[in-house]
Amino acid sequence: MEKPEPGVPVPVLHGLMLVDAFAVAAEAGLRVEVPRHPDHVEQAFSFVRRQYPPPGAGVPGGSPVSVWLDEDERDEGGGDDEGGAGVREPRRPAPPSGGLRRELPEQGAPLPPPELRSDGDAEPVLPA
Repeated sequence: MEKPEPGVPVPVLHGLMLVDAFAVAAEAGLRVEVPRHPDHVEQAFSFVRRQYPPPGAGVPGGSPVSVWLDEDERDEGGGDDEGGAGVREPRRPAPPSGGLRRELPEQGAPLPPPELRSDGDAEPVLPA
């Protein structure tokens, strides 16, 4: 059986809004630090994505718990909202062949004459 670490157990702050993380930490007798945003006024409604020390670790009362926010990940190019390219890996196995080739006529084959729509515009119809 594992012995609990001495001191105040660090609560889980991951996934909480920063304002809620402050309340939970204060309830446990700890402080919250936001290293990338020391004033943290504009980040009040951001979500906590990482924390140190980890949940369950025993620390002395009044110790700081450092948190990093979802905005920090976007700043580093890891978030979805700022257009980061993400991880590009080759697809294995490759997707099945066909795709557009099944829908387009063979290269060099003449296209059928366009059919006229009721509004008078020509719209080409490709063979099935």
